[in-house]
Amino acid sequence: MKRSIKKEYTIRSTIEDVWNALVDPTVIDRWGGGPSKMNDTAGSDFELWNGDIYGKNLEIVKGKKIVQEWFGGDWPKPSIVTFTLKNKDSKVILELEQTDVPDEELEDIDQGWDDFYIIPMKKMLESKS
Repeated sequence: MKRSIKKEYTIRSTIEDVWNALVDPTVIDRWGGGPSKMNDTAGSDFELWNGDIYGKNLEIVKGKKIVQEWFGGDWPKPSIVTFTLKNKDSKVILELEQTDVPDEELEDIDQGWDDFYIIPMKKMLESKS
């Protein structure tokens, strides 16, 4: 059975800076997701961690929402990752939802969001302010 992961993070930054940390390869490479290939165009392909994670940008609402099709390892079908950004009290609320997570990788992927993706990005962004 495929499972889902839902997480919410509060980042002391601007929507613009968080958005760039999700879609600009030069910024992605700074927080550790590189070497990367990414942009904010629907239909474009992307790669993170030198292609260990790859997929397609399915939906882009600039500054608000990204929906991506993710592949990792030898997954037979993609997982869908949605990032949603909202302002709250001069901070950004980043909501993350990942669906169709392979059962055998659920715990590792769940922890990986914190250890390798969002927390390193958050630390980089908050060190600027």
